[in-house]
Amino acid sequence: MAHPSLVIGLISDTHGLLRPEVAGVFAHVDRIVHAGDVGPGVLQKLSEIAPVEAVSGNVDDPFDPSLPRELSLPAGSLTLHVSHGDELGRPTPDGLLARYGGDILVYGHTHKALVFRDPGGRLVVNPGSAGPRRFNLEPSVAILTVTDRDASVEIVALLEKH
Repeated sequence: MAHPSLVIGLISDTHGLLRPEVAGVFAHVDRIVHAGDVGPGVLQKLSEIAPVEAVSGNVDDPFDPSLPRELSLPAGSLTLHVSHGDELGRPTPDGLLARYGGDILVYGHTHKALVFRDPGGRLVVNPGSAGPRRFNLEPSVAILTVTDRDASVEIVALLEKH
């Protein structure tokens, strides 16, 4: 018998800005994972939507005990590992896969959304930047769905209101 799906909202690089669209996108998630460069007030607002786990990024306070550099978390029958990615300089899927264990690797730092699955089935996800627009990239988050040992991810663009 299949277990119910676990739905996780993935977010990164908010830099203190939590766009109002995030609440709607994450309205039905079971948990939120923030991959660093959080900024003030963001985790409190996210925790009003769902339980939050977060790591520190290169612009967060390195001495904040609530923001470890990396975390490994259960995600259904899989393991999710999250770090900001700056510890690799210029993070790439291959670099993350070589450095970390886990079935699903989540990172930020580059502000560029990415989904990569290696030949062994391990998944690497960068939800993109949900904060202030930089590098001419569209703001985005991701929805990760885990059912038993299967994981799928969808990148969701955050439509900017003008």
